[in-house]
Amino acid sequence: MRDTDGRSTIAAPNDPVVARPWVRADGRAKATGQARYTGDLVFPGLAHARLLLAGRAHARIVRIDTTRSRALPGVLAVLTADDVPNRRYASSDFVADRTLFARDIVRFEGEVVAAVAALTPEAAAAAVEAIEVDYEDLPPILDVEAALETGSALVHEGIAEYRHDPNLDPAGNVAGRSTIVKGDAPAAMAAAPIVVRERYVADMAHPVPIETHAVTADWSGERVTIYSSTQVPFAARRLTAEVLEIPEHRVRVVVSHLGGGFGGKCDFHFEAHVAALARAARRPVRLVLTRREEFIAPDKVTHAMIVDVETGLGDDGTILARKARIILDSGAYASDTPILGQIAAMMIAGPYRIPAIDIEALSVYTNRTPSGSVRAPTGPQACWAVEQHHDVLAARVGLDPVEFRRRNLVDDGDEGPTRQRHEGRGALDTLEQAVARARVGAPLGPNEAIGVASGWWFSAPGPSGAFVRLESDGSGRIVTGAQENGTGAVMALAILAAEELGMKPDDFAITYQDTDTGPYDGGSSGSQTTFNNGRAVVEAAREVRRQLLELAAQALEAAIDDLELADGHVGVRGSPDRQVTIAELAATAHGGALLLARGSGMPPDVPEHDASACVGRLGFEAFAAPTFFCHAARVRVDPATGIVRTLKVVAATDVGRVLNKTGALGQVTGGVVMSLGNATLEGTVYGEDGRQRNASLLDYKLLTSADSPEIEAIFVEHPASNGGPRGSKGVGEPPIVPTAAAVANAIAAATGARVRRLPMTPERVWRAVTTGDDGAGTGPDSPQPAVAAQR
Repeated sequence: MRDTDGRSTIAAPNDPVVARPWVRADGRAKATGQARYTGDLVFPGLAHARLLLAGRAHARIVRIDTTRSRALPGVLAVLTADDVPNRRYASSDFVADRTLFARDIVRFEGEVVAAVAALTPEAAAAAVEAIEVDYEDLPPILDVEAALETGSALVHEGIAEYRHDPNLDPAGNVAGRSTIVKGDAPAAMAAAPIVVRERYVADMAHPVPIETHAVTADWSGERVTIYSSTQVPFAARRLTAEVLEIPEHRVRVVVSHLGGGFGGKCDFHFEAHVAALARAARRPVRLVLTRREEFIAPDKVTHAMIVDVETGLGDDGTILARKARIILDSGAYASDTPILGQIAAMMIAGPYRIPAIDIEALSVYTNRTPSGSVRAPTGPQACWAVEQHHDVLAARVGLDPVEFRRRNLVDDGDEGPTRQRHEGRGALDTLEQAVARARVGAPLGPNEAIGVASGWWFSAPGPSGAFVRLESDGSGRIVTGAQENGTGAVMALAILAAEELGMKPDDFAITYQDTDTGPYDGGSSGSQTTFNNGRAVVEAAREVRRQLLELAAQALEAAIDDLELADGHVGVRGSPDRQVTIAELAATAHGGALLLARGSGMPPDVPEHDASACVGRLGFEAFAAPTFFCHAARVRVDPATGIVRTLKVVAATDVGRVLNKTGALGQVTGGVVMSLGNATLEGTVYGEDGRQRNASLLDYKLLTSADSPEIEAIFVEHPASNGGPRGSKGVGEPPIVPTAAAVANAIAAATGARVRRLPMTPERVWRAVTTGDDGAGTGPDSPQPAVAAQR
């Protein structure tokens, strides 16, 4: 079927869930400017917060004096590490390496040294300026490979004393180490007739939500309500309670509308700082980060990575073995990087039939901004590296890149990196459909080419809960702890409830994003909302359905098995005159047993696998209900300037089951555009002092609508037996993963030069074309060649 916007999809047009017209409940408020975001909220007596950030990458704090700051007119509170509990915490439960305020050492330029609250923003800014801090500057540790050397200075001198996950062994500058091991890779590599080794390097980048981080805290007695622009309200609640040493039930976290997150607002950030200020000021306090602060302070940026990958091939192009070493720049704190290293290792293995694998991922501390779970964390960088590597492999054996993938991608029943068995032909089907559509149209012009990239991404089973109830007039309400970050995933829960109850999505209101109201949910992360909370909503709605049918059976004097729900009625099959409205049944129920239910259920099992030879096992040794995809990008390169213009992207995705076509198209389109920015524009520039040089939207370039190409989305449906509702899989993150790799392969096909440094800026493309410098330090004049082959 072809949509009116010209984008082609393969969906299920007769499916009532997919085909039914539906308008998002939050759409009108956002479109008309009536939506209120955290920074818009106003409270009586509101005070304004500012943070004193370190402004240097690595230093010892010699002295902090807040006397002048506290004495300024209008200043209500000034806090440092001495004013809060001395407690190290692990923001994602892996390594407890951080304190709320810097103690003794600052480890990156955005580290919070102090915080102030004042009657006006101007007074708060003056109070920050009046804080006196003496530093002893220390050499910044910025090179991840140098940080791994014996005798390197340490980012965390006390790392041996840090509490950590038992599956990790942090030491030196290594926050975590994970491996994916299958078979005997060294032996298989030694026996392979062809071995190709390469290096790829990716720079750090930012999620850049348009709304910066904002937090308002308001105490009532011993209880605090925190209004935060977080993607994970329950995590923010838990860690606020932990670091302030108060019970969780005394912390409530509410999210109003969220102005984008892309992973940058996952985890716990500034909620406890503002809560502590509000308690000290004895009034509500609001913090809104400036744009520069948004670039340097939150610990969620994409990982700078070095990927050294080696593959053994048969003469026919069959992959026999793979070895790789991935170094992730964790930045100053571990956050969730240790588990993301494991994901990167799985991405380098990919959805390919490889008998022997030995991949190591190291999460390394530096004095840069801490990295973390930005949309599809590590996925775009890893896919960009390994899918370029696959094109190089194909050329080495004289195969077309598409044919190389046909020979090696997994099929139904094939074995994955840790011997999980795959179901469905999603990897191959997406390849064929993306390539077929990309080849339609005008012939390729001068300096034009089409590049392809395949890959996979996990679904994330986890606990989640929801309540569904019917009001006395027959309308419905969903109460959930799930968080809506703008994707429409929470708004679309009404589609699932409506389908179960024979109602319309518009018949439901949704109460969400309030830890006091809804049951636990993991938040807007990991493409998990529909997968997990959708399951909870369906379970609750089915229980309400059972209750409705019992009431209707009494009212209609019919057997429950003879009843059906449709169009707001319960009727007897084959007897259209025997029916009762849901509103009538709901009115009856409000005179007795109410129509309400809760849903949760056990998360789907992770596929059976064998990770016995792996270390650093943190939960991603196998990919649950993996989403398969292939992108094909048509690009034009100007070799004289290095400017790359992407003309069209075809994005084929095996989503398991399309539940909300409009939402799915939005995710694919947005993911492709974001990935194109990462591919050719977005990269953080650091100076030798460890400070960011382009921490503004003037200097950090984003793709605009004027630069966006035609995007054609294709949905392939292979429902997952261990998936979400109706066999669905995650769709929020997969679209961002392969686009940069497809563009890279197209650049190489158009110019004959390969760029091995991300982003592939015009300067880097020009250098690759004119000098052979691939950007990864592996050009023709380098002692380490980009490609090594042996026979």
